[in-house]
Amino acid sequence: MKVLLIEDEQSVSSFIKKGLEEQGHLVTQAFDGTIGLKLASQEDFDVIILDVVIPGMNGIEVCDQLKNNLGVNTPILMLTALGTTDDIVTGLEIGADDYLTKPFKFKELLARLNALTRRTAIRNGDGKQILRVKDLVMNLDTKEVHRDNKEIRLTAREFKLLEYLLKNKNRVVSRTDILENVWEVDFDLGTNVIDVYMNYLRKKIEHGFSSKIIKTVIGMGYIIKD
Repeated sequence: MKVLLIEDEQSVSSFIKKGLEEQGHLVTQAFDGTIGLKLASQEDFDVIILDVVIPGMNGIEVCDQLKNNLGVNTPILMLTALGTTDDIVTGLEIGADDYLTKPFKFKELLARLNALTRRTAIRNGDGKQILRVKDLVMNLDTKEVHRDNKEIRLTAREFKLLEYLLKNKNRVVSRTDILENVWEVDFDLGTNVIDVYMNYLRKKIEHGFSSKIIKTVIGMGYIIKD
């Protein structure tokens, strides 16, 4: 895995770099947003670790430039010491794929990175990678989602969450199921990450449309029905 690490705190940057290199990954460091943006736009990386509070250009601005102006599709994991829902949602709105609140354990960081970079798709019987429910269509080949013929832009994590729900259509999936299959971790993240992503996904695929797609089954989980 080739990683771009944009983090100005020397101790944190060194900790992450050392841990990833011990796992056999290649790490390129940047200590401010301007240099990080330049590297991310000129070189190919498997994933970008991006701190929110960095000099030159903050992480939100860097992410916005990469995702919305330059069209960079590399998954972005944002690091934040703030930990509030507003800060998290701001990052997700402008295209970040996941977030991690400081302080964190290296095991959790590695699990998040592996989940972001792992791309699997199960083909259906006719060889096409199309998932449907009502007027919503997901194309797993082109990574596009449309509802009522309108394109819906999702981050990589939102796409994977919706993909998992669609592949388990008409079945209730628990929060544990989602953690294991979307975040690909077998331990409790200890955050409201699922709630944040589920709410934001609902906003994108349901707001302005006539019917709801995702239903909450209180005390059990979530379901998408035909």
